[in-house]
Amino acid sequence: MSEPSTTLPDAPVPVRQHAASFFIIGTVLIDALAFALIMPVLPSLIMQLTGEGIGEAARWGGLATFVFALAQFLCSPVLGGLSDRFGRRPVLLMSLAALCLDFLLMGLAHALWVFFGARLLSGIFAATHSTATAYMTDITPAEKRAARFGWIGAAMGVGFVLGPAIGGLLGELSPRTPFFVAAALAGLNALFGFLAVPESLSLENRRAFSWKRANPVGTLTRLFRIENLGVTIGVYFFINLAGFVYPAVWAYAAIAKFGWSEAEIGASLAFYGVIYAVSQIVMVPYLLPRLGERRAIWMALCVEIVAFIALAFANAGWQVYAVISLALFTSIVPPALQKIMTERVSADEQGELQGGLSALGGVVLILSPLIFTQLFLAFESGAFGIRFPGAPFIVAAIFCAMGLTLFLARKKQRAPGETA
Repeated sequence: MSEPSTTLPDAPVPVRQHAASFFIIGTVLIDALAFALIMPVLPSLIMQLTGEGIGEAARWGGLATFVFALAQFLCSPVLGGLSDRFGRRPVLLMSLAALCLDFLLMGLAHALWVFFGARLLSGIFAATHSTATAYMTDITPAEKRAARFGWIGAAMGVGFVLGPAIGGLLGELSPRTPFFVAAALAGLNALFGFLAVPESLSLENRRAFSWKRANPVGTLTRLFRIENLGVTIGVYFFINLAGFVYPAVWAYAAIAKFGWSEAEIGASLAFYGVIYAVSQIVMVPYLLPRLGERRAIWMALCVEIVAFIALAFANAGWQVYAVISLALFTSIVPPALQKIMTERVSADEQGELQGGLSALGGVVLILSPLIFTQLFLAFESGAFGIRFPGAPFIVAAIFCAMGLTLFLARKKQRAPGETA
């Protein structure tokens, strides 16, 4: 790989940078909103398609997630490489168009194979977040990237707050209605991007596409070999694996531990989304520069470990909300890590980096349901002689501790612009 660069590549149309930033934030927001819109009605749709009960719906839903994650793992580096060769704009527009078609197909599906085909299509073109991050990297000076990545995180948080509530209301009309609304949102964003947003990657910062680079194993191997970057990617993997305990088992654990209703579960998720969004908007731009990336990351990971253990042993709902509030601080870790990683690679490798991280996200998406749901089922049923539905959160704390250990053990050498 070429030498790392922290200089801002020349944007072809600098005067339209505000429209570009708006488009990127909107893309991530709509991606999260569209995904969250369908969460309340997905079980109902699958039950319609299979004619089976909730148990079979969960099984088919899990298989659909596996198909999506596998496709994302295999194809994300290809799309990252294409964005380094042809630019971010065409890849983003193609991904948004595919997302629109994915939701439309699911809304129209009257057979299970159509639903699985839509999930496969979405996994293949699941490049909106990674390419959006590469785009934001292109148009942002190195010293401002953590704050801009915080904007992206805030957009995701807002999407996941609004999505389930809106999806639940739309689901009252029909289980298929949220899918059509999600398709419309993705289509409108693609149209806005086509009409108003310039390319961010200048011609001199592009490079030839290589199939050798555009495979997940090869991409991750090359990224791991970059000094200090490989260790940071390992940290990124473990904290993401730990964090996926929430989508994997939170709803089940809340019912088993506290007897919560769907509304109470939704309220807790919405509260987390609000805390996460505030963290990205306020804590990242104001606290992170004062603490420095390294100090902020290890401190936040220590708090995260305590939070996971507290959730495992929580026996009252108010304790859950107290622990969730800690996300105001712990949520600064992802943008801080991303800032460090983008400063370790050159301008023409940002797409490959984000594609590699997206592929790593695919691995997490494959592993996390297998690990956490099986742990929950085993300990909830008392298979090991003890009933402890909080067991998955203990394992999440262990994964988080592994990430912390890796981060503290990495070499003291820092990327340009990384503070202590």
